[in-house]
Amino acid sequence: MYIFIAIALYFSLLVLISLLTGRNRSNSHFFLGDRRSLWYIVAIGMIGSSVSGISLVSVPGMVRASGFTYLQTAIGFVAGYVVVAFVLLPVYYKLNLTSIYGYLENRFGQHTRHTGAWFFIVSKTVTSAAKMFVAVTVLHHFLLSTWNIPLWVTVSICVLIIWLYTFRNGIATIVWTDTLQTLVLFAVIILMLIQVTKSMNLSFSETVHTIHNSPLSRIFVFDWMSDRNFFKQFFSGMFIVVVMTGLSQDMIQSTLSCRTIREAQKNMLWYGMAFVPFNLLLLSLGVLLVVYAEQNGFTLPEKADEIVPMFATGLLGKTVYFCFIFGIIAATFNSADSALTAIVTSIYIDILKKDRNLKTTRTHRNLLYLTICVAFVLIVLAFANIDNHSFIDVLLMIVGYAYGPLLGLFAFGLLTRRPINDRTTPYIAIASPILAYLTDIACRYFFQYQFGYELLMLNGLFTFFGLFLTKLSVPFLHDN
Repeated sequence: MYIFIAIALYFSLLVLISLLTGRNRSNSHFFLGDRRSLWYIVAIGMIGSSVSGISLVSVPGMVRASGFTYLQTAIGFVAGYVVVAFVLLPVYYKLNLTSIYGYLENRFGQHTRHTGAWFFIVSKTVTSAAKMFVAVTVLHHFLLSTWNIPLWVTVSICVLIIWLYTFRNGIATIVWTDTLQTLVLFAVIILMLIQVTKSMNLSFSETVHTIHNSPLSRIFVFDWMSDRNFFKQFFSGMFIVVVMTGLSQDMIQSTLSCRTIREAQKNMLWYGMAFVPFNLLLLSLGVLLVVYAEQNGFTLPEKADEIVPMFATGLLGKTVYFCFIFGIIAATFNSADSALTAIVTSIYIDILKKDRNLKTTRTHRNLLYLTICVAFVLIVLAFANIDNHSFIDVLLMIVGYAYGPLLGLFAFGLLTRRPINDRTTPYIAIASPILAYLTDIACRYFFQYQFGYELLMLNGLFTFFGLFLTKLSVPFLHDN
């Protein structure tokens, strides 16, 4: 009963923050918070938006199969944030964009803008639904299913709560609620680590020694045929950040709410540097859980994503159970609220071509938001039929196929001055993931080469060269 009361109070706090963040319900306030957000508040909130509940569940579970090799990707993340801060943000601020896909129309034309927007909308909906599914499944299985509540009701309640605290002020509210939820998530991870070490009777120095001496703490792999090769992981991590942050309306929208380009860049750099220590904490938790299981004769689940829930909800006491549930809630809402707002923004600005400052269309915006929420619930439920060992690997593979065309479009626009045939862009963007998939199959069959996260770069290259080869029929004005 206490945990239900605590959750109810937590949700009430989120709604209260929504009420306190202003009564200005204009579209400009909803989409960009009138560009008044404090950069350090945005940076803290974006950490939680990026990691989500899927990281809390999957990253520690990955240790058993791949050790600390995920840190290679996290190191690449840092390089990616530098690229976003000093290459992409200046372009977005110079053009005074609400939706970043306005750049594609400025550079190429309306068809390219629609292509970029639709690829973002579809891919972001799928990836965000995947993240939410993992978290909601944990909540449902260990909390609400005891009352025989169906899964669809659990998902619907979660999405409804997000709608309640975001539909009024959008990004102006999300900046603050995401900050709260990120702090909760960090506190949960630290408390779980403390409780695990306490259960193992380890001091701080003994904990560090245990992790360091474990064969699972291996970070670097230089076998080129391995999908965990350092260079593959590093550059994949860098490009994953470029597309999932720099080319994603979801993550950039919060950054664009900062007052100046300098503040936005500081936000991006500090936010990016936090990823290595954050993932190091999660991976360390994974090593300790595996060692704890070996010492006590526990059999770990076959699915990597079930390892953390098994310990958190049954073997480490009520404190860890309580923290884990709250961590999942914070991470779930932190990731999904900004995603839903960004999807609404892109449809509203890019597809429907509505004016961001037009107050008379606020009702249309709210109706659109509600429709997106209903669709989101249906997609989350569709993931119930997917059976995978590590959802984070599945998520990053989705990114490789769905975000690759966005990488190719923006790279071509920024790195070349060549015009393109704007009308051919949708066909090139659709063909690129198909070619990447066929190439992956062929390499496995003929060369026993296995593509990992670098599939994203291959996909982007297909789009880039497809644009390069297209008929040059639209003049390009460099001053635009």
